[in-house]
Amino acid sequence: MDTRSRSQAPPTALSAQVCPSDPTCYTQAVKYLEWREDMDQEFNALLQNQTWCLIPSRAYMNVIGCKWVFRRKRKANGSIERHKAILVAKGFNQVPGHDFFDTFNPMVKPTTVRLLLSLALSSGWVISDQDLVTHLIKELSTTFKIRDLGEPDLFLGIETIKCDDGILLSQQRYMNDILKRVGMAKCKALSTPISVLKYIPFSADLYEDPTQYRSLVGALHYLTITRPDLSFIVNQLCQHMHAPTVSHWEHLKGILRYVKGTIDFGLRMKKSTSRELHAFSDSDWAGCPEDHKSTSGFAVFLGPNLISWVCKKQRTIVKFSTGAEYKALADVCAEVMWKVSLLREIKVSGISVPKLWCDNLGAIYMCANHIFHAHTKHVEIDYHFVRDKVAS
Repeated sequence: MDTRSRSQAPPTALSAQVCPSDPTCYTQAVKYLEWREDMDQEFNALLQNQTWCLIPSRAYMNVIGCKWVFRRKRKANGSIERHKAILVAKGFNQVPGHDFFDTFNPMVKPTTVRLLLSLALSSGWVISDQDLVTHLIKELSTTFKIRDLGEPDLFLGIETIKCDDGILLSQQRYMNDILKRVGMAKCKALSTPISVLKYIPFSADLYEDPTQYRSLVGALHYLTITRPDLSFIVNQLCQHMHAPTVSHWEHLKGILRYVKGTIDFGLRMKKSTSRELHAFSDSDWAGCPEDHKSTSGFAVFLGPNLISWVCKKQRTIVKFSTGAEYKALADVCAEVMWKVSLLREIKVSGISVPKLWCDNLGAIYMCANHIFHAHTKHVEIDYHFVRDKVAS
């Protein structure tokens, strides 16, 4: 007896299609037509942009090689959008201070992306006239290599999901990939990323596979683009990249279990006409049990939308909580001034005076106190910087 699904389905629909993984070297990629075509396109683009110039080789020169990096760019549903081959130089064969002195990488900051998304959402920067889009691309293509990608769907591994009052930035597919990579796709979920107990058993034994630890922590660090709730604990794990222990690996698995339980979480952005910048700062005074340094943290909002956040350990030890709070206030003040400069550069009008929020009275009083005491000499530079910005 044939079932309905069996009788109606063609034989090809019952066969499984296995997609090979990304090539790891030129020898593997050159066997496939799609990769050969993309390598030709990449190489011709490098020649067209005059990326390099050929000169005679000298005995004193450190000639470095190149390698191909192959990646499949996928859509939000997991299907392949296009193949991408990139020719990169083996910069790790160079010696800083001898082969090069300065480095420059023209990459956009995640903060800038979130700020522009917030502005585009609130201002309705959507061009529906196809003729106008074609005209803009034609004008810009004379200076830049540009193409129309349509409405935002999946970019940099981040999915944009439309909501009633805005969008949701989600990295759910990326989170699933991380869990599958470490074999924790079906692990038991946790409700918190870190233990709420003050005393946590610690093992000084080094973890047997530090490369795996560094790879997963780096993946979690990229996940903080849309998950500010992971910033603090991921920052703690990043401090032990050089020599991770068994305890650090256990903490890392606890975070992965928390990711499993919050895999639907993302960053919500709402439509709003507000151009007000609000910044909140705080610090965990002497919170590190190893060196008793403080940890600074801040969050910056443009209207109702969270566009920037940072959590990092302070470089120096402070003897009182006010100094730690004031250092965090100085960091967020510099961040806000940069955002104001960016908004003015892209011609955004209606920007109100930014507001800084701090829960430490001592740090607030220092903003208006003209007398500098001996106990606060070590924060003198931060003091004058914040006070000048408040006064202006």
